[in-house]
Amino acid sequence: MNLEKAAVNMDFSTVPTPCYVVDERLLRRNLEILDSVQKRTGCKILLALKGFSMHAVFPLVGQYLAGITASSLFEARLGHEEMGKEVHIYAPAYVESEFDEILQVADHIVFNSFDQWARYKARVKSFPGRKIECGIRINPEYSEIATPLYNPCYTHSRLGVTLANFRPDELDGIDGLHFHTLCEQNADALAHTIPHIDEKFGAYIRQMKWLNMGGGHHITRPDYDIESLIRSITHFQERYGVEVYLEPGEAIALNTGFLVTEVLDIVNNGMEIALLDTSAACHMPDVLEMPYRPNILGAKKPGEKPHTFRLGGPTCLAGDMIGEYSFDTPLAPGDRLVFCDMAHYTMVKNNMFNGIGLPSIAAVRPNREVEPVRAFGYSDFKNRLS
Repeated sequence: MNLEKAAVNMDFSTVPTPCYVVDERLLRRNLEILDSVQKRTGCKILLALKGFSMHAVFPLVGQYLAGITASSLFEARLGHEEMGKEVHIYAPAYVESEFDEILQVADHIVFNSFDQWARYKARVKSFPGRKIECGIRINPEYSEIATPLYNPCYTHSRLGVTLANFRPDELDGIDGLHFHTLCEQNADALAHTIPHIDEKFGAYIRQMKWLNMGGGHHITRPDYDIESLIRSITHFQERYGVEVYLEPGEAIALNTGFLVTEVLDIVNNGMEIALLDTSAACHMPDVLEMPYRPNILGAKKPGEKPHTFRLGGPTCLAGDMIGEYSFDTPLAPGDRLVFCDMAHYTMVKNNMFNGIGLPSIAAVRPNREVEPVRAFGYSDFKNRLS
């Protein structure tokens, strides 16, 4: 089932605009795919909250996945409180004043450098009541990500320990190694990375309990090569005898959600421009950062249908433009447009620049009813400021 088919019997007129709408049937489909990888290999898959942290659906996610992985104290707390399963955390550097609270909620803590490990080692080891497993993030200095902004192994990257800076004599108390080299990629990129991991860090992986292969695995994409992923997981399991973790964020929510918006006005400046109540800058920032062009239900590329419009947001940012689309009929104020694949890296990255309100959040339940989950207002804007 794709987003367009899922939307056929969905009544988007019942939600306020703008509004993120997440379809639980599509989310469950992704989770079943991920769970099949867990069952076939014995690996554990975690939800990376940096990509998707809609905790209203954490009970569903928790039925399938082993837990969550966090990039901050607040994410770790959210996973601990709302899912209650394994909590992993990695940060380029930990904030001293937050670390004691991290110890309260985290099961795995991954450090970005041996200096960070040395700074917090005693506090981790002396934490009472349970053992917190610790890891070091490694940088194999190999990645196939073309955009430097998203490449954790780019020249002079701050993320992970390179072989030249690895300290084998400081591994006492380290239970695992972690690497992250992918971004929205198929399994071939992971397979190409493995020889670099083996050559540079294989001797140290043998000393570990687990290996975390990070995120960026586009496992639920229709063309994803799951059999290649299975081979990569079993390679590490059989060669080194380690438990394997994966922590995708996007793959969990890929193609599960929509962003419903309304046309506010039409202006003309050499072409027809539709102004929406949805902002690329505020509500789907990856459209500008990646950049990419999201699909819209019923729309095509410019020229493929009779009426082409450029779509822009309501902010004062000149570049708050979403792209050009063509439609069967001219757009008019009050028309609703539905953007596809708007669950991941939307809610987690949105902002209130210009005082623009945050989109509401809704869920499509299994009975196909669209149920409001959260609405935002002026107090959300005011309370962020001083």
